[in-house]
Amino acid sequence: MSATTGDTVTLTVDEVEALTQAVLVASNTSEANARSVTRSVVASELDGIHSHGLARLPTYCEHAKCGKIDGQASPSVEQVAPAALRADAHDGFAHPAIDLGFAKLVTLAKSTGIAGLAVTNSYNCGVLGYHVEALASAGLVALGYTNAPASIAPAGGKKAVFGTNPVACAAPDGKGGAAFVIDQSSSVIARSEVMVHAASGEPIPEGWALDADGQPTTDPAAAMKGTMVPAGGYKGAGAALMVEMMAAALSGSTLSANASSFGANDGGSPRTGQFFIAIDPGPFSAGGFEERMAGLVAAITGQDGARMPGSRRRDARSRVARDGVTFARGLHEKLLGYRD
Repeated sequence: MSATTGDTVTLTVDEVEALTQAVLVASNTSEANARSVTRSVVASELDGIHSHGLARLPTYCEHAKCGKIDGQASPSVEQVAPAALRADAHDGFAHPAIDLGFAKLVTLAKSTGIAGLAVTNSYNCGVLGYHVEALASAGLVALGYTNAPASIAPAGGKKAVFGTNPVACAAPDGKGGAAFVIDQSSSVIARSEVMVHAASGEPIPEGWALDADGQPTTDPAAAMKGTMVPAGGYKGAGAALMVEMMAAALSGSTLSANASSFGANDGGSPRTGQFFIAIDPGPFSAGGFEERMAGLVAAITGQDGARMPGSRRRDARSRVARDGVTFARGLHEKLLGYRD
């Protein structure tokens, strides 16, 4: 049962799911597409990644209502080579296109040993790690790439060319889950975190972003007009370039520099892209993958204080499932407005 305390509201996970589905459908999104997006929003809240959960939902609703995203779009997928799939989101949400592609990608990767899925005419896919974890849970080693509207300048430059362009990787644990999930942006922090600070009026830590003049800033509004700091300096810019090649060029999608904002209502569909590689570890490792992975995990977790990537997210799941999702009362009221 939901509870309100001061400026916050706490909902059960089931209530979050029901609310998310309802507001999306009320915002001109089909039931099927809404279910796909809802699963991602709920998973983000369970993992404690609030910037891609309910906080992102008003933008999804606005974009579906104003037509920047076609909430009624029916994605399609075709096999374009023996081990290659290409999904078209048709200017709709990314999640339904990815889900449709994965239904074929898992089977194809297990029959060929390795297979790829390009997703084009797409949109913000939420937490990239969520998608590669799904492939790992199906027994596959997974790599994922997605580009976003430009917010990172190339090494030595001041004008944004790349998005925060995350890359994600997950490995199966042999038990129907993931041994680890790595999901990291090419910037020091995901731009969505700056958006959350901008919405709340809270300053951002120094080192996250630069203003329009290329100077460090703690003002989220100035950061939104400037660029994100690449992780590791020129190395982060290089990672962003590689992701741009994989997610945009290789999928035939819009380059980050030409993509419309994921936040604003104008500019038309971003038409960004994703790319996923799924690998059946058995044939490549001659059956030794699970044993090697078990040894690798033990070498990490056997050290005091060491943890596997993704372990904090997994730990959060049981806690959130028990205690519910707590978020700002103002956001709750805004979401109820979309539903009603």
